[in-house]
Parts: sequence; structure tokens; C-alpha cells
Amino acid sequence: MTRSRAMSLAFLLVLCLAAVLRGAETKAPGVPRPEHPMPQMVRAEWLNLNGAWEFAETDDANDASFLTARPYPDKIVVPFCRESKLSGLARTGFVKNVWYRRTFAKPAGWASPRVRLHVGACDWKTRVWVNGQLLGEHLGGNAPFGFDVTGQLKPGENTLIVHAFDDTRSGLQATGKQAHSEKSEGCVYTRTTGIWQTVWLEGVGAAYVRELRVVPDVQGSRVLVEAEVEGPCQGLVLKAEVLSGNRVVAGAEVPADWRNNKLLLDLPEKRLWSLEDPFLYDLRLTLLAGARTVDRLESYFGLREVTIRGAAILVNGKAVFQRTVLDQGFYPDGIWTAPSDAALRGDVELSKAVGFNGARLHQKVFEPRFYYWADKLGYLVWGEFPNWGLNYGNPAVNLPVINEWAEIVRRDRNHPALIGWCPFNETPPEAGPLQNAMVNLTRAIDPTRPIIESSGGFHGVLRPDALDVHDYDQNPASFRQRWTESYGPGAALPERYRTGQSWRCLPFFLSEYGGIGWGISGGWGYGVPENLEGFYTRFQGLTDALLDNRYIFGYCYTQLTDIEQEQNGMYFYNRKPKFDAQRLRRIQSRLAAYEKDPPLAAPGGSRDDWRVLVGAVPDGPLARPWRYALESPPGAWLQPDFDDGAWKPGQAGFGQKGGWESSIKTPWTSKDIWLRQPFPCSDTAFARAMLVIHYDNGTEVYVNGKPLWKGERWNDAYAGFDVTKALKQALRQGTNTIAIHCHQDEGGQFIDAALLVSGR
Repeated sequence: MTRSRAMSLAFLLVLCLAAVLRGAETKAPGVPRPEHPMPQMVRAEWLNLNGAWEFAETDDANDASFLTARPYPDKIVVPFCRESKLSGLARTGFVKNVWYRRTFAKPAGWASPRVRLHVGACDWKTRVWVNGQLLGEHLGGNAPFGFDVTGQLKPGENTLIVHAFDDTRSGLQATGKQAHSEKSEGCVYTRTTGIWQTVWLEGVGAAYVRELRVVPDVQGSRVLVEAEVEGPCQGLVLKAEVLSGNRVVAGAEVPADWRNNKLLLDLPEKRLWSLEDPFLYDLRLTLLAGARTVDRLESYFGLREVTIRGAAILVNGKAVFQRTVLDQGFYPDGIWTAPSDAALRGDVELSKAVGFNGARLHQKVFEPRFYYWADKLGYLVWGEFPNWGLNYGNPAVNLPVINEWAEIVRRDRNHPALIGWCPFNETPPEAGPLQNAMVNLTRAIDPTRPIIESSGGFHGVLRPDALDVHDYDQNPASFRQRWTESYGPGAALPERYRTGQSWRCLPFFLSEYGGIGWGISGGWGYGVPENLEGFYTRFQGLTDALLDNRYIFGYCYTQLTDIEQEQNGMYFYNRKPKFDAQRLRRIQSRLAAYEKDPPLAAPGGSRDDWRVLVGAVPDGPLARPWRYALESPPGAWLQPDFDDGAWKPGQAGFGQKGGWESSIKTPWTSKDIWLRQPFPCSDTAFARAMLVIHYDNGTEVYVNGKPLWKGERWNDAYAGFDVTKALKQALRQGTNTIAIHCHQDEGGQFIDAALLVSGR
């Protein structure tokens, strides 16, 4: 943070706190977060209601005294939550009910016949009154909501009361990274209770555009605008205009209807939105009664499309490697609420400065102003729901989550920076039914983007768009083996080895890795190097492994900034730098294998042309018996002429492992097992060789006494590894011998392997 920016934030805080101490309404110059909160839904007549409000908190949800004229005991600065310093309270203990009250007046110069009240976000169950009349209720802590207040307004001062019920530990609420313990711990942090985004009034027409959907058509150089109109629209015309700069470049109009307004606008000047040129068209929608304007809405869009070919996600037909960072959107002084619009922009700029081109917006629904800056600056983001905290065994959680997710998708689907959806994170199998519902809902509302149902969690959708995994291995060598040599889920590993779900040649995302701790002070990271140079070496080693795998469309490094006790950010929590930004940018900016040669089709086409030399359990009758030993054999055991006649015969797989009982043909419970099997080969001319192996734990594989492959740690399913070079050096015509040693440390254990070749 620069000195001038810090001084500006401090000055804003002084103004806000001064207003609190005076007990007065905050006026224009001192209004916190004064910018319009919804940049894609802007009307000329609007009034920001942020600033000093009366405040009370209690564990009694039915205390009707807060609806009377009795004074509230405290003051708070909206839109900052009570837990934050910027609220003026900084109260971090548990409380279930918060009450807000303030007065406002409709601006005298407004011509709009109707007035709506909007709340950007309030956690969790919110009720709103104006002048003693209950307007309604909203469930969910992340999506905006609003009410028509025209009939409740009176001349002069009006009284607005907001009540929020928030029981973080109930299991009924999606809380994201809010701690369920008294204090922050591990990877959960300070809670957010009540209002945490802007509250505002908006003047609208007797009929007005309530919602819009903008669908770019890059190939046709046009855009489809779909709009919903609220109020009597008979005899009205809906007009849409696209502007480039100050020039109108396209226009269309239709008779206004309820939900059936579709306007197709041809763009004679085709300028795409991209990371290099994030150009935005302005969009203006006007409801007309003859020559009279009934309602006008200002918006914008980018001409950008997302498609999938093979295992590649294409942006405007181009394979863009997504170098993303985990952004959890926490701030030292505002918690979930950025202290200023400049801070939102600043986070995007900080991320780009160290070489990232996007972010996973993690366990939080970011405010529209963040999306606006991502759109403006050319920055790809994945939208996520804060699903942590849900008790999936209780069906009462389902409807509130589904309803709010629908509101979120409709709110954000017009942002060109939004590249994909990831409703959930790190879920167990019991979340599967809800996840399926969320994926189906998302596809219905927004069919234009890929969906990962649960980042790093249970994948059970029958027709997934993409798959992902989290891997915090801190050893670049073992990490590279797993993610560079591996054919991985994005490649054409034969379907029979894909057990447990429907796998295809799909786009694949390493959606969390790294988390390297540095600058630790009373906190933790996933692994702390001995010195600063050790950090750069580890970061480059892990990142290079992903840049070198053409079957991975992107990665997500954990994380952008430290957050409280989790101190593995690229920046400290206060946004001050930890590292040399140029050096980090150089590491990340080299051309990725995915960009050089994107996997637009499965290797070898869609036909499975792999030939089996050594079969595994999924290969059925091609899986031949092994000879095995449980005691350490002589050193020559891996040589083809070794006499293994005293070894026992057994059929793979070997082991004991939950979930794999049907694949275990020979029990193995000791610490080590040695395996040998002869196999014939009449043709050593092949183009590619793959070792398919499920191993738990560390394993070494040899062919004819020569090293073929070595795996550390374990994997939890069959995975394919490229062994072309090693097998070409070891294989010979006639009889060959494959030899395997697998060592077990703890937990389940399993070993099974296949050796495949393809092409000539």
C-alpha cells in the first residue's frame, strides 16, 4: 500500500468515525464506499445510504423494542460488519442478531415515480422495515436483494430498520471461511455478521428493466440482449443501444414485454475482449412511451466467448493458460468488505504485478465492483459459493443455497472476466445430490461457461465440463512426476481405468497448489523454506511442472495475500510485498506447453489405440498372474534371469484399501511387496509408452533390470505416466520382465499396474 493510499484510507476512516461520534447522518464527502455498487445496472437517480447508522446486537431474535422509537445503544459505519475496525466497533465475538436504523429522505429533485431500496449483501436472514412497515425477508448472506418502497415513503424523513439473524454454527448457513470457533484458527478467519455491502436507494420508472442477460456472439460479431420488465409495459418500446466510446455503433428496439424481450444487435466494429485488450462496449437500455423516457439503464459488456474443445478451454478460440491465484477477499480493516473501490482495483493490480492473469474467488461471493475492475483490467476469474459450514445431511440447507446461488449467477453472468463457475469447494460425497442440482441450475441460467462442481472435492456429476484437484506437495521433484510425466485426467487414459465416475478427455485444472509459507509471524504456511532463495526455487519448481504439462489448462496458487494466521500469501495481509515481483512474473510468464500445443483432441484421436503389454485389473483376461515376495529378496531380484520359483503366485491387485475391495484379488498387509511378471513383445517399434499404476505407497518399477519409473507418496486411483524413453531403452523382442517394489507406510495399501504402448 502506498503512503498516499494509506493516508486516504485513514482520512476516510476519520470522517466515518467522526460521524459516528456526532450521531449524525453521513453526508456526501464522507460516505464510505460512495461509488455505485452495481456497475452493470446504473440509473441516474440513486442515493448511497452508507455511513453512520444506529446499531444494536442481541441473542434475542424477537426483541420488538428495536422496532419502537427507543434509542439503539451503539453506532456503526455501514457497509462494514461489526467485526471490522472500519465499522467503528471491531467486535469479534459471537452474536446472533444485529439491528440497524437510520433515517433518509428521498432527494427533492428526483423525477422517478417509483423508488427501490437495495442491500448489496447482508449475512444471513434479513428483514427490512420502512416507517414501521415490514417490506420483506431475504435468506442468504451473499446475494443482493431489494424492495419497492414507493408506497411506504412519506415527505421528509423516513425511518429504515434492518434486522439480520446470523447463526454461524448452525450448519444451516453457508459461511465460507468464517471461523466457527471463538477465534480464528487454521484456514478460517474472522466472521462477518449483518450488512457488509452497500445499501442504496434507486429511482425507477413506473415500468423498468428489472434484469438483463447479455450473450455475445463472437463469430457473428453481434450481441443478444434479453431483458425482463417490471410493471405495466403495454404500448411501451424497449430500445437497446451499443456504444463504443461516445458513439452509438448498434441499435435495436422491440415492443416491451414481460420476460420475452430479445434484441439482437449487429456490431460493425468487432473488437474482442481479451486479457491483452479488455475492451468494453457500453450498453444503454431505454423504455419509451412515444418520445417520453419511462426508464433508462446504463450497463456494459465485453465481446468474449468461452468454448471447450478436447481438453482445452478456449477464450475467443484461443487456448489461454490460466495462471490464477487463490483470492479469498479478506481485508485487515474491513474483513469481507474492501475499505475502498481503489483497494478492489489494487488487488487485481497486485496479482497481475507478480504474473497472475486471474483468480479463483475463493469461498466468498465477491462484490460487483471487483468484477468491474476485473473486466476493465483484463483478469480472468472463477466464481464460487461459500459452501463451507453447510450440514449436507440436513435437507433444510438445500433450498436457501439453491435460491441464493441462482441470484448470484444472474447477478454476475454478464461479466466478461468471469471465465467459469465453481459452486462448491472440497466437499464430501454426501454433498453430491446438492452439487448435481447446483450444476444443473447453473447450466440452465448460464450455459455459456464451464462448471467445476466442487474444487478439490467430490466429483459425481455424470457429464462434467472440467475436472480439478488440489495438491500441496512441497517437493518439486515428486510434484513434477505427478503433474508433468502423468497423462492425467485431461489426456486420453483409456476409459476402463477411470473408476468411480464418468471420466473423459476433459479440461483439467490444478486448482490449488503451493501455499508456501514465508514471513511467518505467529502463523503458518504449508511449508517454510530455509531461506528466501529456497522460496523462489520451490515456487519455480512447482510452477514449471504445471507449465510443462499440455493437458492442464491452468493452475491456482495459494494465495494472493496472507490472511490473519494463514501466512502463505504473495503479499502480507496489509498488501505490502514479500517478494521480488519481477522475478515471480518471469517465472510465470514463460510460454506454457498448453499454449504451444493445446490438447484440442485426445492423443491419437478419440480411438483407444493403446496395446497392452502388461495388464492390470481393469484389463480383465489380459491381467496375468504375478510372482510375489513379502521378504526382502537378493539384489538381483529385478533382473530378468532371476529365479523367482520360490515366490508365491498371485493375481493383482494386491493390498487392503477401503473402496477398492472389488479390485483386490490378493491380500497384502505387510510393509513391503516385491512383484515380477514375464511378458512377451514381438514388436518394439512404438511411438508412446504409458505406465498405468495405482500405488500406495512409494513404488519403483523396472523392465529387464532397468529403471522405468519411481513414485513417491501414493495415488488414490489409476493414473498414467509417460515412460516412452525409458521403455525404449529397456524393451527387447521376445520375453521381457517387469519388476515392482511397493513400500507401505500407513493407511490403506494397494498396488496394480499395466504397461501400454501405442503407435509406430
